[in-house]
Amino acid sequence: MEDLTIRLDAVSDSYYGFIVAVLTYVKKKQSRYNKVNDYLNSHPQALSSEILEFISSQDDFFEDAAYNQVSVV
Repeated sequence: MEDLTIRLDAVSDSYYGFIVAVLTYVKKKQSRYNKVNDYLNSHPQALSSEILEFISSQDDFFEDAAYNQVSVV
């Protein structure tokens, strides 16, 4: 995870919240980590907004949404 943190910090418009958001997303599943890592390899000049757009377009992006975890009584 440290290597990904370093890569995210090197994004030209990187900021703390961006790094935390990406790391939070990828730590849930190895497949997420692999996809983001592959995206960064394929798009070395990507901006934070482009990386976040890529992540938010993934099929599993909403799996962790809070409203999915609330039970209705």
